[in-house]
Amino acid sequence: MSKETIAKNTIFLYFRMILTMLVTLFTSRVILQVLGVEDFGIYQAVGGVVALLSFLNTALSAGSSRFLTFELGKKDLLKLRQTFSSILIVHTILGVGIIFLAETAGLWFIQHKLIIPADRFDAAITAYHFSVLTIFFSITQVPYNAAIISHEKMAIYAYLSILEVILKLAIVYLLLIASWDKLKVYAILLCIVQIGIALSYRLYCKIKFSECHGKVTFDSTIVKSILKFSSWNLLTNTAAVGVMHGTTVLINIFFTPGIVAARAIANQVNGAANQLVQNFRNAVNPQIIKKFANDDIDGSKKLLLASTKISFFLMLFLCIPICFEAETLLRLWLKIVPDTSVPFLRLILITTLFQTISQSFYTALSAKGQIRENAISTSTIGFCTLFIIYILFKIGFSPISLAWSILIEEAILALLVKPFLVVKIANYKWEEIANVFVTCFKVSIIAIILPLVFFVSSIYNELNEFIRFSTTVLLSTLSIIFSTWFFGLDSESKKFILQIFRKMMNRSK
Repeated sequence: MSKETIAKNTIFLYFRMILTMLVTLFTSRVILQVLGVEDFGIYQAVGGVVALLSFLNTALSAGSSRFLTFELGKKDLLKLRQTFSSILIVHTILGVGIIFLAETAGLWFIQHKLIIPADRFDAAITAYHFSVLTIFFSITQVPYNAAIISHEKMAIYAYLSILEVILKLAIVYLLLIASWDKLKVYAILLCIVQIGIALSYRLYCKIKFSECHGKVTFDSTIVKSILKFSSWNLLTNTAAVGVMHGTTVLINIFFTPGIVAARAIANQVNGAANQLVQNFRNAVNPQIIKKFANDDIDGSKKLLLASTKISFFLMLFLCIPICFEAETLLRLWLKIVPDTSVPFLRLILITTLFQTISQSFYTALSAKGQIRENAISTSTIGFCTLFIIYILFKIGFSPISLAWSILIEEAILALLVKPFLVVKIANYKWEEIANVFVTCFKVSIIAIILPLVFFVSSIYNELNEFIRFSTTVLLSTLSIIFSTWFFGLDSESKKFILQIFRKMMNRSK
């Protein structure tokens, strides 16, 4: 039953990902053209400041989801209701605190440290205020999203994604016809859409889940457990947010909004591609934690190892063709391609392959509730990376040095740090970890051969852009399917995939 649930939820989330990716790619192209590279970079910079201030929320989010899922696995409904209520109170207090911090220290930083042209300063401040409001609703939304994931009711994501698609397309249309300052219009409308979607999820949770309505209670024991867990997560996520959004601020300080826009474009393509893997993990992680909560340790371990490899293969499906055709993809998508976007995109995609493994192994530590060592090691490496990037910029290195630094950081975490921790803490065996690495490496090498031969051949340069792009995607897809099926999946996984495929075919008849 659990495998069928994972498959069904993955399909729902895959549908959501397709919608989100298509709309993100289309709207980003139009928004970049309408706002211009400078205004687009300004919005990313001020948004980066807001995200930096909300690092506490990132830490609490993982703890919230873990504890709700664990209580569902234990089937303790009273404890589940108390847990949700306590989490909601904590996130509301946190949201109010971040608004205060953002409108004081954050506003001062925007006014005195970021490089913003004088004639765009008023629009940047307006965009900042509405970004702060959006973040508040995102923070208080966390308990509801955690409830949806814990109950594994992923269909709602697909349904509300349709609404989100319609609203974001409406934003694009209004931007095109708006006569007012377009950066202000974009920030305001995007804020309204995000709030509307958040309220829709909350309404669904209140109707469907008993723990999401009724009397609000505060259990200090539950809160202490979550805060203890999240305090270590805080270290990890502070470093992650520092590297992701802190580097955006550093680019703005040392370079120009145009470079910020170039990296933002690369991150958006990567984010859209990475949604497939994240959706799969959202579908499988609750099962891993619930099995652990029910003392099915072997089942939890087996599912995690299998899902780690599948996550990697899913990312490989998108990584290989996009890396080969990054320049063509960006040109077809944007027409106006900011400088350095292509190398940023290629390096970020390769980095995400390592992150896929690293994040999967973290689930094993999260299920057991022992993340202290992970927090200390990950945050130390993250802060060192941020410091190194600052030094590289200070002595005159190019913005691309940022992407290389983060790639090296993630490779160290995925190949050395996380494997050591899951063996030491979660009682995995080195042979099991080695099998994951060998399988992923073998599939990657075999999958890349065919598109690489085509890429370096004389035929590649003789074809027109669209045919060349289509051929690369086709060859990459066929090559990855072949290598994954024959070298990446065991017999049980193949049998399960065929069963799901047969069910889908029978329903379509």
